[in-house]
Amino acid sequence: MLLDTAVHQALGLHNYTPQRELRLLPVLSQPEDGPWLELLWQLCSHLQRLGYPVVVLDGTALESHHSPGLAQLLGTRPWPGAEALDGASGSNALAVLPAARGLAWLADQAQLGNGAALQRLQPLLRGYAAVVLYAPPEQLAPLLLGSASVPLVMTGPGAQGMVRSYRQLKHMALHAGVRCTVAAIVPPQASAQPRQTAEALATLQRSAHKHLGQQIHTTTVTATRAQDIQRLALQLLENAGSLDTAMPL
Repeated sequence: MLLDTAVHQALGLHNYTPQRELRLLPVLSQPEDGPWLELLWQLCSHLQRLGYPVVVLDGTALESHHSPGLAQLLGTRPWPGAEALDGASGSNALAVLPAARGLAWLADQAQLGNGAALQRLQPLLRGYAAVVLYAPPEQLAPLLLGSASVPLVMTGPGAQGMVRSYRQLKHMALHAGVRCTVAAIVPPQASAQPRQTAEALATLQRSAHKHLGQQIHTTTVTATRAQDIQRLALQLLENAGSLDTAMPL
């Protein structure tokens, strides 16, 4: 897998294809170390092999002068040379943009009543088929209010992280009105704990139904099994909303 995090090698801002629908794939970031990012790269790579050029807006990474990203794109002066970068969406490289400040600004706009805050991404990224929003729930919730997207929450096998997952489900339900999909990730060399994982996910489903009034979908993904990655990637695509200048989310 080729992961290209250098922004100036990743984005072609002017290679626009207006006819292409830009799909919105929200993924909640996790506060502790784990296989989350590696799995995300695998999901994105699979989507690209299916013909969906992907750009990741990483809300856990800050933009800077040396590492420009979403904040610069939203401003009036993108980094020098950005206008000459054509054809990046046709590359096999995965485009990853630092986006913490840019997504925070969009979230502020949404909280101020600008319901079309995310629509600002469409003309900037419409050379791509899908944009992954990877950020904490506090940042994603105001952006997804009223959205048709179903965010992905990743947790560990067994009972690992289930309390944190419920808190994230609750935050998204209360502040965005959306339900999430929960995937228990079994990293390489980890014990699968199938019975414990199934029990923990079932408990999570019951809690979400009882306290949040939501029927959530859960699944288990073994990081070393290609068919599991494919299944989750297709599910992420199926649960995506869309960014269209003619349509609200």
